[in-house]
Amino acid sequence: MSGNLSRQLRYAKEPVRSRGGAVAAQNQKAADVGASILAAGGNAADAAIATAFALAALEPWMSGLGGVGFMMVWDAKKRRAHTVDFGAISAGSLDPADYPLTGRTGADLFGWPEVIENRNVLGYPAIAVPGQPDGMRLAHETFATKPWAELLAPAVALAETGIEADWWATLIVATAAADLARFPAARDWFLPGGLVPVADWSGALPRLENSALAETMRVLAANGAREFYEGAVAAKLAADLARGGKASRIVAADLAAYRARLAEPLAIARGGKRLFVPDGLTAGPTLADALARTAGKLGRTPDAAAFLAYAGSLGAAYATRLETMGEGKAAAECTTHLSVVDRDGNMVALTQTLLSLFGSKVVLPETGVLMNNGINWFDPRPGRPNSIGPGRRPLSNMLPLVALDGDRPWLALGASGGRRILPAVMQLVSFQADFGLSLEQAFARPRIDASVAGQVVVDPQMEPAIKEALAARAAGGIAVVERRRDPYPLAYACPIAVAIDGATGERIAMTEIAQPWSGAAAG
Repeated sequence: MSGNLSRQLRYAKEPVRSRGGAVAAQNQKAADVGASILAAGGNAADAAIATAFALAALEPWMSGLGGVGFMMVWDAKKRRAHTVDFGAISAGSLDPADYPLTGRTGADLFGWPEVIENRNVLGYPAIAVPGQPDGMRLAHETFATKPWAELLAPAVALAETGIEADWWATLIVATAAADLARFPAARDWFLPGGLVPVADWSGALPRLENSALAETMRVLAANGAREFYEGAVAAKLAADLARGGKASRIVAADLAAYRARLAEPLAIARGGKRLFVPDGLTAGPTLADALARTAGKLGRTPDAAAFLAYAGSLGAAYATRLETMGEGKAAAECTTHLSVVDRDGNMVALTQTLLSLFGSKVVLPETGVLMNNGINWFDPRPGRPNSIGPGRRPLSNMLPLVALDGDRPWLALGASGGRRILPAVMQLVSFQADFGLSLEQAFARPRIDASVAGQVVVDPQMEPAIKEALAARAAGGIAVVERRRDPYPLAYACPIAVAIDGATGERIAMTEIAQPWSGAAAG
């Protein structure tokens, strides 16, 4: 039965094409917001900022004001790439002793040793200082052209309206309902009446409303993003965090000290293309490592040899990453992604996240902000490169990418999906740069995931010869598991991209074919 279903169930999406600009995001309504900004004369940064805030109202379980992220920008006029780093930072008074180990392996995203009461994953102790509002401020001051309030206006309106809880929202809320019910403000927002929201027999969709979040967005639109860190909103955040008791170490001084930063990206050459990704404590250096390990191992088509090379290089690169990267070493420094290209060739790839689905599950009642669980990015074991510590930046999996074809703007790409992000981005880049697939072809092609040590996940719709070659590796201690490319449970990342066709100049936007809410729009 399952074999027949895997052969019959196929997903497909058409790309959006435009002579102007285009926006792709994990939520169609958010993409429409960004496209409206482009149509009104805004540039790629304007559209990205508006889309990012719209996602906070439309898809809050993935990202929002309580989250963090990285933005890659290609400035067509200055002909250079920039990284906007608004990553997580732990509280200045954080005490690693607050996270004692149970001696078991945890059930979190990363396979860390389990912490007592899951304090690094759930609740107030899991929260890191959020950077999303200040990241958008820095991007606006550096790259944008339209007034801040104009860019936030659509998100304010969406927050006032609330979320339409269709079948996908029902499913997402249901997966976290038990934990959301533990925190009153989260329960009130996502579990009205204490139950998972479900459409009634007539098909009318319930709305998930959060008036406190709408008010917070109105204040930020009027007074600027620093209000989140130093103004009246900051005071409410600090008071709510203090009500979490000793569990939260974040105080007003941590918020006031937070600053997003501009950084030099890492440049990678590949197949006549120039890729720009965040450096430091991201998946950028690991992408460079994994791509380098495939040198000389790829032929002219994405065949069995190519996928064996992908699996091997990803496994080795991940091993190096987890053993050597963290703020204690020499390195400098459930998620959503959006990509934008405008009429002038400016490009933005923006990944923002709460880390886990619904982050810490804590909604701060005075502000309505759902908070991240960024402490879960740290290794809870002491004495390691990425160990939990005060005032530190954790190692993250985010990988927004902008790229040139020769000297021409070409691609803005990224994904959500935790550790699955890197394998997806690597393969999509290789499909296009190494084998000449179009963006649409690359997104439609079956992929593997090799983000878990000793395991390769393969799409059942992969060519039999490739599956057989991968299965032959099982004799070497690598388990090969077939998993369908379904919306849930998530076996692969959710990529989002825009590109410029070098022959026609046409803007092309694609989103993950198995993601029901994702979409693109022309601006």
